[in-house]
Amino acid sequence: MKKVLVIGSGGAGKSTFAARLTAKTGLPLVHLDSVYWRPGWEETPKDEWRRTVERLVAGEAWLMDGNFGGTLELRLAACDTVVFLDLPRTLCLWRVLMRRLRYLGRARPDMSPGCPERLTWKFLHWIWTYPRLRRPEILARLDALRGEKNVVVLRSQREVEEFLK
Repeated sequence: MKKVLVIGSGGAGKSTFAARLTAKTGLPLVHLDSVYWRPGWEETPKDEWRRTVERLVAGEAWLMDGNFGGTLELRLAACDTVVFLDLPRTLCLWRVLMRRLRYLGRARPDMSPGCPERLTWKFLHWIWTYPRLRRPEILARLDALRGEKNVVVLRSQREVEEFLK
């Protein structure tokens, strides 16, 4: 594993998992949220974002966490391993709510400065509908990559812990 992509629903624990895995592997860690978001939750323009992701995936080794569907194909093509945190949506929602309380009024360590933790109905809706609207497409993409890439799907916190051991 030299180029590892970690994906999953909001609240699945991508950033925490990636930080723990990079501590074990020594791979350089890239939190896509911290690269994409500008202060005040301003989005990076699409053309600039694509160029940034192209530059990031061209690196010799990395461990990258985040979704950003518009560049998923680039990242899937470049990685040698993809880890999909396919955790229950109730757990993901709980984690997002707890994260909101934990970082109330300040940015998380894996987020850009100037982006204090926030919680919107749109984000909660995205998490709630993720299993029905996004998960099937992700699983189909990953199935197509089996044999070509190391594909890991973790469906519980127990599986996450076993993988990290």
